[in-house]
Amino acid sequence: MEKGKSFWRKYGLYFLGVLVGGLGGYSYWSFIGCSSGTCPITSSPLMSTLWGAVIGGGLFSMFKVTNKK
Repeated sequence: MEKGKSFWRKYGLYFLGVLVGGLGGYSYWSFIGCSSGTCPITSSPLMSTLWGAVIGGGLFSMFKVTNKK
């Protein structure tokens, strides 16, 4: 049980960022998207979701608090 708590404390913010970013990327494709199909990222829901997840994980990882001893 203790391993699970330490895992979520260590990586929980990353997973939350990936989830929020993926939802944001999919929402961007759904509402704005690219109607002509020539946009490499926003023409596909998969690519838009993946890029959103990567960016969300990167942004949320900036807020990780580290203990300095």
